[in-house]
Parts: sequence; structure tokens; C-alpha cells
Amino acid sequence: MQRTDEIIPDTSGKIKRPLHETAENQQKTLLVVLKFQDDAQGRTNAKLEELRSLVQTMGSEIAGDMIIAMRQEHPATLIGRGKVEEISQLCEELDAQCVIFDHDLSPRNQRNLENLTGRCVIDRQEVILQIFANRAMTKEATLQVALARLQYSLPRLTRKWTNLSQQKGGVKGTRGEGETQLELDRRVVLRRIDQLKEELAKVQAQRTIQRKSRQEGNVPTGAIVGYTNSGKSSLLRALSGADILVEDKLFATLDPTTRKVKLPGGHEVLLSDTVGFVSDLPHHLVDAFKSTLEETREADFLVIVCDASHPDLLACYETTQEVLRSLGSADKPTIVMINKMDACLEEFAVARLKSLASHVVETSILHHQGLDELEQAIEAIVHHLRPPRKYLIPNDRHDLVAWTRRNGSVEDIRYEEDGIHLTARLNERNEAYLENFVQ
Repeated sequence: MQRTDEIIPDTSGKIKRPLHETAENQQKTLLVVLKFQDDAQGRTNAKLEELRSLVQTMGSEIAGDMIIAMRQEHPATLIGRGKVEEISQLCEELDAQCVIFDHDLSPRNQRNLENLTGRCVIDRQEVILQIFANRAMTKEATLQVALARLQYSLPRLTRKWTNLSQQKGGVKGTRGEGETQLELDRRVVLRRIDQLKEELAKVQAQRTIQRKSRQEGNVPTGAIVGYTNSGKSSLLRALSGADILVEDKLFATLDPTTRKVKLPGGHEVLLSDTVGFVSDLPHHLVDAFKSTLEETREADFLVIVCDASHPDLLACYETTQEVLRSLGSADKPTIVMINKMDACLEEFAVARLKSLASHVVETSILHHQGLDELEQAIEAIVHHLRPPRKYLIPNDRHDLVAWTRRNGSVEDIRYEEDGIHLTARLNERNEAYLENFVQ
């Protein structure tokens, strides 16, 4: 896997070529997972499988893998010279052109490992960034990915200039060729980051308007969240009947998709499919996709989708909870949906998850099992969010009845001598409008 680290600014100050681009040309890769003393073997194996899935989604061929037992981190190479030599030898045997670490690499680690192995060395963050870049379709997603990639690449610009003098003499104003070029590139990248932030702010303002419009309506809103490739898009497609992209790949969805779903009891909700979570999601990706992830913060309720076929179901659930806590969304009414029960790996993990969450539904979207129970659970939340209230409307205020039909859900209406007896469900803002008529 080859990297193009070169920055070529044009007259507009933009970058013609990505700073870190991993080509999808099926070059062979070696996967490296670090096992620290406190790590259980099962957890380490799960990390390796997740890295394998990420690399396959990126479009690279996996030549082999190795697990390195770690006692301490080495400042220069992270893993020590002996292990670096083992990696180099294994790459020779497997004809691997790229080494991918599951652990984050500092710019110094990355630079030294590449010099010692003579091969491209990247970490899990860069794999995720490449997947996001490959799958970004809308303008907002493209801007978000570009911003995240530049922020990741900024401290790594020095890698290109290690063969040049970084500083000459002590005379003021005399600087080496490397430092001059590095500062030029750094200014170009910083300028481009500022431009992307401005463009992204405009797009996000439009999304905020759309979100506010939904909030002002009386239709409850829910967000479907969970680990990547757990079945979130499949769920929205099954409930709404809409033609939504569904792929058996990580991060198939980068942009939130909102669809109206009609429940068996007649109520309607708006459900949004969101970008999938993953353990140790790079903080700059969380920041870049903040507007997308805000769908969870603004939703009335959440549906957490968990994958029963995942080898570490509980860790995936905890990762989802961590991201929700970081977004300030962990206290919302929540349904935990355990999907793919037809391919369940560990009954104990499922039982443990059911003991951790208050509302759990077991499903198999593939076999259309458990969806009725899920819809009933959503309907119960809707009833809790929009409890029915009784109003006595004066007989000469039919306009209020019409207003209630437009902005809420009328459960019952009776025309009596003392007025119009109305039972309706309204959101909190609209309830205040009829406060003087509550019975």
C-alpha cells in the first residue's frame, strides 16, 4: 500500500492531492495488534477481528497478522527494536508492503517504524479515515472527512522532510530548506482547515434549520444508534419501507437518513439512521461529525442496535454508551435492540446485556423476527413522551380543534352542551398553547 504524502498547493491554496492516501490496489498488508498485560485474550482476538474487518472494508488484501505482547511502550518505536525486526522479517516472508497497527501511532513512532521497516506504516485511525473518505457521498460528509484528514495529517508533515536540514547555524534569518518548505506546507494546511470549517458551518446551519423544523412539529423523533454494521440501516428500511442503502460493510452510513414510520397503533414517528460507532473512535472524527451525531442529542428517544453475532457484544454496547455520554445523550428514553439473534454467538452475553438495560428486544431483521415487539416498545415510549390530556374547548372555538388536529394527535372528541371535550396528545411546546383549557 503506497502513501502519497506530498502536498501540492495550487493558486487557490487548496490541496490537489490528499496528504495521506492509501490506494485501493489490493497490495498486501500485515496486521499488528498489541496485547497489554491487562488485556484478556478474548478481547485481543476481538480487536484483531475488528481490525481485519476495517482493513477489508478499506479494500486491502490481508497477507497475515501478528499479536505482540507488550510490557511497556517504547518512546521511539512503541514496540522496541526486536519486535520491529520481527515485523520486517515477516513482511519479507509474506511480501507485505504495508503494516497496519491497531494501536494509535504518534508521528514519531510512525516515522521511525517506516525508516526501520522500509514499508508504509499506518494505524487504525488512518484506516478509519480512509474508509470515511471512500464512503463520503454528500457535501457535508465530504467536508467532514476532509477536515478530519487534514487535522490528523498536520503533525505528520515532517515525515516528508526528514532528509533535509531542519535548522542551520545560529544566525538569525538563516533557516534550512526543510524548515522553509515545512512552514509553507503547514500554512497551506492550516488555511485549508479554516476554509473547510467555514464551509462546514454553512452546511451545518442548514441542517440545524431542518432539525428545528422537525422539533417544532408534534411527531416524536428517534435516533437509531449503535456499533457499525450492527443493522441500523436495515432496521430503518424494515420499519419505513424506504429504499435505504444497506451493505454488509463497516461505516456504510455516514450521513443521517430520516424517515417517517407509522406504528401499528396509528401514531407516527421520525426515525434517523446515524453513523456507526466503533471503539476508540478518533476524537477528530467525533468533532468533525459533531453535527451528524447531534441527531442523537436532539432526538426524543434512542434505539440502540446491538449485534448478537459480534464476538464482543458487551464491549460494543459499552462503546455505544461511552459515545452517547460524550454527546450528552445517555439519559434519553432508550430501547436496546439485540439484532441477528439467528446468528447469536454467546447466550451469556445476551443475558448479561438484558440485565444491564431496562428495555430490551431480541430481533432478527433478516428473518423479520421481533420487529412487532420493537414497534410496540417504540409506541410505549411515544405514549410516555406524549401523554394524553383532556381539554374543554368553548363551543365557539372550533379553530382550536382544527389547530389541535394539525399540531397533535386527537384521541377522542365529544361535543357537549358545556363545550367540546377533547383528548389529545401534544408535544410540550404545543401543550402550553392549550394550557388554559386543560380539564
